[in-house]
Amino acid sequence: MPTPTAATLPEVHRGHDGPFGVYVHVPFCFTRCGYCDFNTYTPAELGGANPDAWVAALARELELAAVRLGGPRADTVFVGGGTPSLLGGARLALVLEHVREHFGLADDAEVTTEANPESTSPDFFDTIRAAGYTRVSLGMQSVSPRVLATLDRIHSPGRPVAAAREALAAGFEHLNIDLIYGTPGETDDDLLRSVDAALEAGVDHVSAYSLIVEDGTALARRVRRGELPTPDNDVLAHRYELVDDTLRAAGMDWYEVSNWSRPGAACRHNLGYWGGGRWWGAGPGAHGYDGALRYWNVKHPNTYAQLLGEMTLPVAGFEELTASDRHTEEVMLRMRMREGLPLAVLDPAERERARMAVGDGLLCTEGDRLVLTDRGRLLADAVVRSLLG
Repeated sequence: MPTPTAATLPEVHRGHDGPFGVYVHVPFCFTRCGYCDFNTYTPAELGGANPDAWVAALARELELAAVRLGGPRADTVFVGGGTPSLLGGARLALVLEHVREHFGLADDAEVTTEANPESTSPDFFDTIRAAGYTRVSLGMQSVSPRVLATLDRIHSPGRPVAAAREALAAGFEHLNIDLIYGTPGETDDDLLRSVDAALEAGVDHVSAYSLIVEDGTALARRVRRGELPTPDNDVLAHRYELVDDTLRAAGMDWYEVSNWSRPGAACRHNLGYWGGGRWWGAGPGAHGYDGALRYWNVKHPNTYAQLLGEMTLPVAGFEELTASDRHTEEVMLRMRMREGLPLAVLDPAERERARMAVGDGLLCTEGDRLVLTDRGRLLADAVVRSLLG
C-alpha cells in the first residue's frame, strides 16, 4: 500500500470552534526503558540522531498543517516523547517558536514539555521558561533504586526532586511528576516514599500509572521467561488506593482516574483529549484528531524527514469515525473524569445499565451526571464496558 499523503487525506475540519491543541512528538531517547513501547529511537538505532534535521522537518509539517487547518490558534501545546529534554533548551525554544509562527498561541496558552530529570539543569529550565513554556512534566517513576533498575531507568533516585526544585526556581508555577506503581519487587513503602518525595518537591500535579507489560518490550520478554512475575491486579488496586489516599490527604484531588492536582493545576492539554477536543499531532508517529477524523504520521524519523523534504504531509493512515465510534469514545473518555458523564449522552439501554452500576456501588449520580465512585475507579475500564453493553 502506498503511504497516504496530503492528497489522499480527507479534508479535516477547518474553523476555530472549541479548544485546539498541538502535540509534538520527540522520537529520541538516550536508552530504551524496558517497559516502554512508545515510538522512540536511540542514537544507535538511528545511526546517530540528528535533532536539528528533526526540528527542520517539524517546522515544515507545522507549516503544511496550519495551511490545511486554516490556522487555528493553539490553546495548548504539549511536547512529549521520547525524551524532549534531550533536545536541550534552545531547540525546545525553537520548537515552540515554530508553533507560534505557524499556528499562533492563545494569550493564556498552556505549553508543556516532558523531561527526563537527568537531561535537565537550571539553565535548561531558565531557557524554556523564557521561551514561553508554562508547565513541565518530569518522569520520576520511583525513588527506589531496585524499582528504577527493574524499569531500566537511568536517573538517580534523588535527581527528580532536585530537577523539580530547579524548575520551580526558574518560575514554573505548574509542575507534574509521573509515577509508575506495581513494578515487580516494589513494596508499599517504596511507593509511599515516591509519593512523599513528589509532594516534598512542591509539585502541584501527580500522574500515577499502573505498570502494564506491553507486548514486544524487554519487560514482556523477562516476564515470559519467568525472570519477573506478572503484576498482580489486587496489588495494583491496593497501590492505587495508597496513592489516592496520600495525595488527597495532601490537598490534591483526582480529576481523571490516573491524575491528581491542586485546584487550578489540571493539565488543560490532556483535558482536551478526554473532552473530545481537536489537536494536530506533529512528529514521527504522532496522532491527530479533528472531531470526526483520526490520522497518524509515519513512525520512522528518516521516512518522516524524507516526506517533509518533498513538502508532503507525513501521514501514514487515517480513519473516519462513525457516530457509533464517537459515542463509544465519549463514554470511554468522559467516564474517566471527575466531572463525569452527562446522563443525556446515554441511550435508554445504557441508562438502565448505569442504574445497575449505581446499585453495585461503582457509579454515583451528581446532578445530571454519572461519576465513578472510589471503588468504581479501580474498575473503570470494566464499568465503561458494562455501560456500552
